[in-house]
Amino acid sequence: MQGAGDFLNVFNIEASKISVTLSLLLIFVGLLYWYSVRPFSVLSRCGIKHPKPVPFFGNLFMFQQGFFKPLNDLVKTYGKVCGYYLGRTPVVVVADPEMLRQVMVKDFSSFPNRRTFVFAKKPVSDCLLQLKNERWKRVRSVLTPSFSAAKMKEMVPLINTATDALMKNLNVHAESGEAFDIHRYFGYFTMDVIASVAFATQVDSQNNPDDPFVQHAQIAFTNNFFRPILLLFFAFPSIMAPLSRFIPNKRQDKMNHFFINSIHKIIKQREEQPPEQRRRDFLQLILDARATVESVPLEHFDTSSDTDEIGGNNQETQPSGSVQENDPPPSQEPSVRRPQKKMMTEDEIVGQAFIFLLAGYETSSNTLAFTCYLLALHPECQLRVQKEVDDFYTRHDSPDYTNVQELKYLDMVICEALRLYPPGFRFAREVDHDCVVNGQFLPKGITVEIPAGFLHYDPEHWPEPEKFIPERFTPEAKASRHPFVYLPFGAGPRNCVGMRLAQLEIKMALVRLFHSFSIVACSETKVPLELKSSSTLGPKNGIFVKITRRDQRDGPFSSPSDD
Repeated sequence: MQGAGDFLNVFNIEASKISVTLSLLLIFVGLLYWYSVRPFSVLSRCGIKHPKPVPFFGNLFMFQQGFFKPLNDLVKTYGKVCGYYLGRTPVVVVADPEMLRQVMVKDFSSFPNRRTFVFAKKPVSDCLLQLKNERWKRVRSVLTPSFSAAKMKEMVPLINTATDALMKNLNVHAESGEAFDIHRYFGYFTMDVIASVAFATQVDSQNNPDDPFVQHAQIAFTNNFFRPILLLFFAFPSIMAPLSRFIPNKRQDKMNHFFINSIHKIIKQREEQPPEQRRRDFLQLILDARATVESVPLEHFDTSSDTDEIGGNNQETQPSGSVQENDPPPSQEPSVRRPQKKMMTEDEIVGQAFIFLLAGYETSSNTLAFTCYLLALHPECQLRVQKEVDDFYTRHDSPDYTNVQELKYLDMVICEALRLYPPGFRFAREVDHDCVVNGQFLPKGITVEIPAGFLHYDPEHWPEPEKFIPERFTPEAKASRHPFVYLPFGAGPRNCVGMRLAQLEIKMALVRLFHSFSIVACSETKVPLELKSSSTLGPKNGIFVKITRRDQRDGPFSSPSDD
């Protein structure tokens, strides 16, 4: 009997342990499920329609094939103020242009920061896109004068050198007469421009692909949005964020180390050189600007101005038709300029050079390729561009910052290409504090996403939106349209600081190209194009065309210096 009693005691103890274990397991599963769905009530509480999320990952998997089409479909299904969950993060998509005027300009103080990535490491963590609040203002104040019209004029010789290489590469394909991927060659061109302008490095990325700069730069564009490690960040952001600095990524760390060391080395060399021997590039403009005490006020951070120079007070006059015309300065920001010491650390300088690579490489090369693609499909528009370019060369020896502004039709063509294929088709702002915009409550910490890709196709503002019609961008047409339905470079104080440089290199390349060549659609030209859109909007499998030499009175192929 004693043995039976002992057996029952042991059995009861083991059963009790199993019961406790099961209870703890059920509690753990319950808490885990609660954690996975806890944020998924935010949008509903705000009265914002959205697709049903799945635990941990929200609506993330609807974007496996890219963001461009799913975002457009989302707005069409749920309205111009709708939402989704990026992992556990609620996102409000705003496609109402009047609300966007509030978000990006009038109530800027409520939305001062872009979406930041807590797992970003140096140099990305020090770049303008990731900086917040006062630190962002300080760095942007240094950078803004570096992108004035006068400063852009100093970049022309550097861009010309890269354009010379592009023209020689295209001429090879004109002589062969075979179809080729023109997007690839524009990638070489923009890589050469960035290396020269932002990193003071002369490279020929087509003919020397083993150049260390080219090899390390390519690493930056091989990330997969749906890598397992990134999925964990979306599912467990509060847990993964503090662990991110300890997660090894040898290729990424090697790339970061290369660019950080390169810039530090160049800065040291510049400091040892007499001023007259220093190369006039973007890096030098920053080094010059950070040594001054001038301050650019917040309301003049919008680089959409076409004025020739930042005046003696470092204030630009907004041009007619600017996105900010008739808008008051952002709320809670003093309009009186207060001088302040402007400085950038070397880490911040490295960060700005690096974001040039990340933000300027694909966006500019994609715009060039899409523009040529559209002109190949619309030869009547291409002929008009060539006529304008030929007339341009009767007045000028070569393109520069000032004279390319004369090419009004080319500008309309580029604008329409950016409407149909905006590389920056989505961007975001974080809500700094609880606020109400046009009657919509937005809680602190939520992300507001601006779907430029949808706005550019909204039939309410763009009749026959799928068609390529450059005349949409005549002065009269622009004046009659809401300014916040066309946002290829963003708007307001946090718009694209490099907009002028991007426009300059695009126009200089296209002027030279269409003066010497014609782009021809062929059997290899895909219609419609397959697109990729995980980060920027670009061609998924390149853009294949043929290129032919034009019969010019100027004679055989030559560089502009020989024309």
